[in-house]
Amino acid sequence: GLDSGFVPSVQDFDKKLTEADAYLQILIEQLKFRFDILSSCKEEEYFIKIETLKETTNSMVESIKHCIVLLQIAKDQSNAEKHADGIISTINPVDAIYQPSPLEPVISTMPSQTVLPPEPAQLCKSEQRPSSLPVGPVLATLGHHQTPTPNSTGSGHSPPSSSLTSPSHVNLSPNTVPEFSYSSSEDEFYDADEFHQSGSSPKRLIDSSGSASVLTHSSSGNSLKRPDTTESLNSSMSNGTSDADLFDSHDDRDDDGEAGSVEEHKSVIMHLLSQVRLGMDLTKVVLPTFILERRSLLEMYADFFAHPDLFVSISDQKDPRDRMVQVVKWYLSAFHAGRKGSVAKKPYNPILGEIFQCHWTLPNDTEENTELVSEGPVPGVSKNSVTFVAEQVSHHPPISAFYAECFNKKIQFNAHIWTKSKFLGMSIGVHNIGQGCVSCLDYDEHYILTFPNGYGRSILTVPWVELGGECSINCSKTGYSANIVFHTKPFYGGKKHRITAEIFSPNDKKSFCSIEGEWNGVMYAKYATGENIVFVDTKKLPIIKKKVRKLEDQNEYESRCLWKDVTFNLKIKDIDAATEAKHRLEERQRAEARERKEKEIQWETRLFHEDGECWVYDEPLLKRLGAAKH
Repeated sequence: GLDSGFVPSVQDFDKKLTEADAYLQILIEQLKFRFDILSSCKEEEYFIKIETLKETTNSMVESIKHCIVLLQIAKDQSNAEKHADGIISTINPVDAIYQPSPLEPVISTMPSQTVLPPEPAQLCKSEQRPSSLPVGPVLATLGHHQTPTPNSTGSGHSPPSSSLTSPSHVNLSPNTVPEFSYSSSEDEFYDADEFHQSGSSPKRLIDSSGSASVLTHSSSGNSLKRPDTTESLNSSMSNGTSDADLFDSHDDRDDDGEAGSVEEHKSVIMHLLSQVRLGMDLTKVVLPTFILERRSLLEMYADFFAHPDLFVSISDQKDPRDRMVQVVKWYLSAFHAGRKGSVAKKPYNPILGEIFQCHWTLPNDTEENTELVSEGPVPGVSKNSVTFVAEQVSHHPPISAFYAECFNKKIQFNAHIWTKSKFLGMSIGVHNIGQGCVSCLDYDEHYILTFPNGYGRSILTVPWVELGGECSINCSKTGYSANIVFHTKPFYGGKKHRITAEIFSPNDKKSFCSIEGEWNGVMYAKYATGENIVFVDTKKLPIIKKKVRKLEDQNEYESRCLWKDVTFNLKIKDIDAATEAKHRLEERQRAEARERKEKEIQWETRLFHEDGECWVYDEPLLKRLGAAKH
C-alpha cells in the first residue's frame, strides 16, 4: 500500500508533469506513424473508420495537452511550501522544467545535431524518438543540440571572410540551440495574428483595396532595389537646418496600464496556452496584438548603445588590460536600457529589408562647429557622434544585423543575432544566436562577444524579462578574455537578474577581476590586488536618448515608418485597428515574396552582406579609412 507518511514535493510534481509531457510526445509520434501507414488504405469502408478514429484520438491528445498546461498553471499559481531541495540550476531555463540530480539518469534520445528541414512537413522527421522510453526522469530543456549559426541561403559553408571588411568573423564553438527556427516558412515570419470573430484564417483577412495597393507597390519594383542610403539621407538634410529640426530624440514607450492589459486579456492567453506544449517551438502559435511593444526588434538592439560614452571610452584606454576591462564595463551596461517598462512586451518582428537608423550625441558634445561625416550609418551628423544602423537581413531563419561606429574615436561594432523561441510552460525562451565584434582601429584589436538568452516569465500574470546563459568576450591579439554568466532566478528563492563575470590576462587561469551583481542594478568588481569598487551602477548611469530622423523624412522601409499605423493604434489602445494595420503590412510582405518567387528574383540585402557565417556592414569605418589612405 501507499506510505501514509510520504508527502510529495513540488519537485515530485514537476517530475511527473515533465514525464507526462514526454509520454504525450511519444503518443503523438506513434499515432502519426500509425496513421501514415493506415492512410495508404484505399477501401472506402475502412477509410471512413480510420478518419473517425483519427478525429477521436486527436481530441484525446488535445485534452491531454490542456490538462498538462492547466496543471502547470495551477502549480504556478499555488502557494505550495518552499522546499530547500527545490533550487535548480541558475543558468538553465526554469519554470516547469524538471532538472534531475547528477546521480539520476538523463535520457536523451534526440540527435546531437539537427539540420533545419526545408519544409514544415518534414519537421517531425528531424526528431524521431524510439518507439519506447524507459520510465524515469526526463530532461526537458531548451535543447541539447549543437547547431552551427546558419546562413540565410542554406548553402552550407560560405567562402572565407576578408580580414579588411569583416574582422568580426571568427570560428566559435557551436551554440546550444533549440532544434527549430522561430520561422519555418516564408508565410510565417510575421508577428502572429490576433483572433478574429469570424473565425477565418487571419492570413486571408485583408480588404480588397489593401491587397490591390500591395500588388501595385510590389509591382513597382521599389521593394527590390538596393537603396542609395547616403543620397536618401542627405536629401532630407538641407542647409540651414539644425540637429533638433532633423531628428526626434523622443523614445516612444508605452508603460502605462500594461499590467491591466494583461489581466484584461488573460482568457485570450489561456486559449493560446492550449495550443502549445512544453518545449514546443513557437512557429505556429498565434500571439495577440495587445502584447506587442510599440517598436521593432531592430530599434530594441539600438539600446545596446544607450551609454555611448562608455562605448567610445574603450579606445581612450592606453593599456590593453584597461581596454578589456572597459569592453566588459560597456557590455554589462548594455542590457538594462532595453527593458524599462514594468511589464514585458514583445517588439515587432522586423520585416525583411527593414532598416533602423539613429545616432547619439555624446555628453558635453554640442555638435556645433564640428566636422560632419559624409558616409557611414547616418551621414550628416558630427564625427563625435555614435551612429547606428540595423537591418533585417533574413526571415528564414530570422536574422538581424546591426552596426555602430564613432568616427573620431576610431571604434566600430558589428553584430548579427538569429532569434529562436520556445514555449517553456509559464515562460517563453528566446535563444540569441550570433556574435558581435568591437573593433578598436587604432590598436587593430577585435573583441568577439556573444549574447545571453532572454526569457519572458510569468506570462499569465505580470510578465517580466530575465536574461540567462554563459557569454564570453575574447581578444585574439592581446589574449585577454572574459567569461560572463547571466543567472536565471531559481524556482524557489534566490534573486533575479544576477550576473557574475571573470576577466583573465593572457595565459592565466586565475582571473585578475571578479564581478558580481545585477545586470539592471549595481555590479561590483573585486581585483586580485584586493581592491573593491562599484564597477557599473545602472541606476545612476544616465541613459542618452537616441536621435531618429523624423517620420516624415524617413524612407518607407525604415522601422518607424513601416510600423507607424500599428504603433499609433497601439498608443491609442485601438487593438482592432492595430491588428488590421499589421495584417496589411504582412500581406504586403507575402505579395512581394510571391512576386520574387514568380520572377525568380533573389532578395538583395540593403546595407549588409554575408561573410562566412557572419553578416557584415558594407561600408565599415575600417574599410573607409583603409580606402582613404590609398
